[in-house]
Amino acid sequence: MPLLPGTPRFIAAMVTAQVLTQIGAFTLPALLPVYIDRWSLSGTEAGWLIGIFFAAYVPAVPLLLALTDRVPARRIYLVGTGATALAHLGFGLLADDFWSGLAFRALAGIGWAGAYMPGLKAIADPLTGSAQTRAVSWHAAGVGFAGALSFAMAGAVAALAGPDAAFFAGGIMAAGAFAIALVILPDTAPPPRAGGGRLLDFRPVLRNRRALAWIAGYCVHTLEMAVLRAWGVAFLVASFAVTAPPSWLPGPTVLFTIAGVIGIVVSLFGNEASERFGRARIVTVAMLGGAALSVVTGFSAGAAPLVAVAFVFAWNAAIYLDSSALTAGTVQAADPALRGATMGLHSMAGYAGGFVGPLLTGVVLDLAGGDGALAWGLAFGQVALTTLAGFAVLRWLGRAA
Repeated sequence: MPLLPGTPRFIAAMVTAQVLTQIGAFTLPALLPVYIDRWSLSGTEAGWLIGIFFAAYVPAVPLLLALTDRVPARRIYLVGTGATALAHLGFGLLADDFWSGLAFRALAGIGWAGAYMPGLKAIADPLTGSAQTRAVSWHAAGVGFAGALSFAMAGAVAALAGPDAAFFAGGIMAAGAFAIALVILPDTAPPPRAGGGRLLDFRPVLRNRRALAWIAGYCVHTLEMAVLRAWGVAFLVASFAVTAPPSWLPGPTVLFTIAGVIGIVVSLFGNEASERFGRARIVTVAMLGGAALSVVTGFSAGAAPLVAVAFVFAWNAAIYLDSSALTAGTVQAADPALRGATMGLHSMAGYAGGFVGPLLTGVVLDLAGGDGALAWGLAFGQVALTTLAGFAVLRWLGRAA
């Protein structure tokens, strides 16, 4: 029997489903050095394998999310979780080279397009005010926790049963999310949209300058996060190959899980701080801090292991600081009748950044020689230019609103 939307039990169940859907998403970044060796990938090809997830997400999400303004979100969510399960299972069981891997990664991106924002919309729609922003924050925390755990789970399963088994585990968990949605989500159509309008008519959303400001910020935020998640394990592996870490220091996949868990706490703090000190202030600190730390982190390659790890953790925290604040800003700025379309544009812009960031990082890494502090410094440092440009756009749109 479906739970009543908006209740704590419903929110908890949906967050659990999102965790299960997301938990396999970063299996490839966690095991990227393995697949670079196994399939003899260049940095550019590795960037494509990471980035195609986001590239496939971008055209799928506006259609799938806009549909939630017209048909029950349950139907879209089941498509998303089902495609995610098939993508992970297919990658683990069938992918054997760059091109087959690319196809299954693209399917995973389409699956996440049908699950991420539609799931968030199902949580946010029945709520208003601080209850809504806190629910959005807990959703972000759950997704962040799953992303963090994805690294440790992939590393542990791969160590026990091989890298293919890690993808298989992610597929089984996504199937669990499908089962949860089948049970709890109501098959209820949303209220008719006032004035009708075409399905993919984003013109009313584009006139909402306040929402566009937060969308611009989210685009840069996702680009930063995608770069660090895609290349962070490879960066630490390369850095530790130059300067061996102490025996007590966990491996890169576990370190990224720890960084992700810390990031969740930072994200929750960032949302509460936004309520108290203002969303614009928190976003400013996060974006300017992230720009500076992207440069410093790259040039720390080969430095003392604890120094490199500390900069990775600091950059990760700066990225997470405005995670909830940006999404909550878009949700609150959206016209309720156009929330699905607004969140679709928000997510589309963010994941467009998520596609460009890892790919461009791989290209710069190849052009700079593929290894060493200079190569990593340039590869991560170019993110700062995009972050600063995005911050300028956010400020301009915010003033114009």
